[in-house]
Amino acid sequence: MSYKGYSARITYDDDDALFVGHIAGIRDRVGFHADSVEGLREAFHEAVEDYIETCAQIGKEPQKSYSGQVMFRVSPEVHRRAALAAELAGMSLNQWAEEVLDRAAR
Repeated sequence: MSYKGYSARITYDDDDALFVGHIAGIRDRVGFHADSVEGLREAFHEAVEDYIETCAQIGKEPQKSYSGQVMFRVSPEVHRRAALAAELAGMSLNQWAEEVLDRAAR
């Protein structure tokens, strides 16, 4: 579930027969719940709107999920193999890594 650039992490609480969600990818804890998919979607949209409005009221910039910049370390051998795979695919290492990560994350 996505809305205004935010995504939801959703679980089901069998004891209460409720879908429970939180806005994913931000440090602030923003939750919502409903007993139907339609209700959950409405509750999620309302939670996002409330989050943005509350941030504006207190003068805080709402967090966005991700910047698009990823930094991580790999072994020299993995780096070498990835760079070679990118070159053979006719891409920069950045383009190749984005494509591979996108496929893996689906």
